[in-house]
Amino acid sequence: MNMTSLRKFIEKINTETGFTGDIRYAEPLALHTTFQVGGPADLWIRPEAACFLDYGAFLLCHAKAEGIPVFVLGGGANLVVSDQGIRGIVLDTSGWSGVDIAGEEVIIRSGTRIDAALDTLAAYQRGGLEFLAGMPGSMGGALWMNARCYEKSLSDRVVAVDCLDREFHQLVVPYRSEDYGYKKSPFQNQDFLILSAKIKTSQRPEAAIQQEMEQYRLDRKRKGHYRFPSAGSVFKNNRDWGKPTGQILDELGLRGLRIGGAAVAPWHGNIIINTGNACAQDIHDLVRDISQRVTITLGISLEPEILFVGDWPDQETAYALHRKNDAI
Repeated sequence: MNMTSLRKFIEKINTETGFTGDIRYAEPLALHTTFQVGGPADLWIRPEAACFLDYGAFLLCHAKAEGIPVFVLGGGANLVVSDQGIRGIVLDTSGWSGVDIAGEEVIIRSGTRIDAALDTLAAYQRGGLEFLAGMPGSMGGALWMNARCYEKSLSDRVVAVDCLDREFHQLVVPYRSEDYGYKKSPFQNQDFLILSAKIKTSQRPEAAIQQEMEQYRLDRKRKGHYRFPSAGSVFKNNRDWGKPTGQILDELGLRGLRIGGAAVAPWHGNIIINTGNACAQDIHDLVRDISQRVTITLGISLEPEILFVGDWPDQETAYALHRKNDAI
């Protein structure tokens, strides 16, 4: 669909639904990712919370009927958007945010920033997610990835997840242990739009919660997560290797390895940073180079946890491409 047709399509959809929110054409997605790289979205749209549910379902349904791709964007914390950008529509969920407190079980909307959710929970003396403190991104992306750190996973606390299914009907997906694993969730293999999660919490004094969260935030800061634009850990760990991936890469002397403006962090082998002028292709090529070096030297295959999305020039070699309608 050309831009003129896309404009007519979205104007019609917005008029029929009473859309309120932000809408921009040729929006640079570098503004919406923690790596700070990525070309333009043909159309970037962020509905306000008041219209998000009805509008989202209506938009997705009609876009599918017209063959218009829709990419659902959360906090942009674990992905690399192509320098060519993303064709079609990028639906930004950040307007769909908030936390509902009702006893031990709380509801967190998918567009809610993780730290914002945790601070709200702390104010209501609800603990259990402190280990996520300092992690960038949204709750939807954390659910999709089943975020894990400090030997804890988000799924440890999930009761159920509210979604739109592939037919754009709202449904509740109850927690089942067999559906989750190490950075694995049932949503990675489904055309579902994550709406919110019901999370079990426990009562704790606010001061104790804030103190623990501050410790995690300081630890992330000491590890250099915030020194340069990045997406945190690049590759998953594998217990069969007997050591963390970062240690493997350190022992191979890969700290500081560089392609263009992308470099392996001088302080951590499993973090790639944007030194200031990186493009998405630099990051892509550096990830592939690291992976090839490890395979040749050690005979093992690294699995990236960052996602490469968008309109890549060579789809056959674009590393770890994922489907275009997951909330990240």
